[in-house]
Amino acid sequence: MKSFFQEFCDKIVTLDPTIRFAGIADEDGHLVATADRKGLKPILSPEERVQYAITAATRQYTRLRWEYLLGKVNYAMSHYAKIIRATIPIADENSRLYYVLLLSFEVNKGNVHDIIMKKIIPLVRKDTNTFLKSRRN
Repeated sequence: MKSFFQEFCDKIVTLDPTIRFAGIADEDGHLVATADRKGLKPILSPEERVQYAITAATRQYTRLRWEYLLGKVNYAMSHYAKIIRATIPIADENSRLYYVLLLSFEVNKGNVHDIIMKKIIPLVRKDTNTFLKSRRN
């Protein structure tokens, strides 16, 4: 039986053809699930993904520290020459980080902002309570 995390990642990569990868890392940056679009040749190796997850969780934690002044973080995005990477924090109402959703997208193949805001974030919000209850102890 697939875990909630794996099912969530599998669902994300099917939402839009520009989505290359979805992963979930815990607050320490440990990957708990990943999914690639079918037929995709990943740019990062498994070891590089692990390192990316750790740094992404650290950066997300830092962003949440400033929410009381700047407002709620919806997502953060980096546009590289070969890929677009985005992270979405999964946090409680007190901005305590539980998980980070890691995403990658094709470059110049769609409106990434709209995909994130209209397709992905609604799913994250719908399942936030499940994420928070599923936190590893």
